[in-house]
Amino acid sequence: MRILVIEDDEILRDGLAAGLGLEGFEVDSVSSCADARAAAATQDHAAIVLDIGLPDGSGLELLTEWRRGGAKTPILLLTARNLIRDRIDGLDGGADDYLGKPFDLGELSARLRALLRRSSGRAESEISVGSLTIDEACRTVAIDGEEVALSRREYAILHALASRPGHVLSRGQLEDRIYGWQEEVESNAVEVHIHKLRAKLGRERIETVRGEGYRIARQ
Repeated sequence: MRILVIEDDEILRDGLAAGLGLEGFEVDSVSSCADARAAAATQDHAAIVLDIGLPDGSGLELLTEWRRGGAKTPILLLTARNLIRDRIDGLDGGADDYLGKPFDLGELSARLRALLRRSSGRAESEISVGSLTIDEACRTVAIDGEEVALSRREYAILHALASRPGHVLSRGQLEDRIYGWQEEVESNAVEVHIHKLRAKLGRERIETVRGEGYRIARQ
């Protein structure tokens, strides 16, 4: 899933991008309110990690601006542990969760997964479509209880499709799940990954909807 990280500390920002990338997220990262506005306006994100202290404004002001504009994207605030007032103002202003600095990357990842589950109307960390099961916490895939090894991008595509059974996702939507801003999009990457997924999971598992895209088959 593609998320936006807004953090002005370069070392922390780069660390979050790398660490969350290893957790299976596609991360776009910016360091200011201005860049955050531009990023949110040009790209859909499944969730946003927002630092309160930014060089050109307050993350709380940015949060209020987005919520008043109707944005529903889950937002997790990064705050200093001792600034309780900021945490209260953030939650009352529309934030979905917060995490105090310093924090553990594993906890941040778990909180993001929980936010994403709630935003999609799920409570469990497992996605099941017929005999296919995805464990989001462990990032494992199994068919009839037997684990199937997938690459990071294969997993990302399968997760996107299985999260919305019955819905068609276009090639462009799937490309957004597997490529970051700085990565060059290969012309047939989605088709190659779909082919590999079918070879591992069964050809009937992923359906092609001509002229529209792909969807997970309900089995």
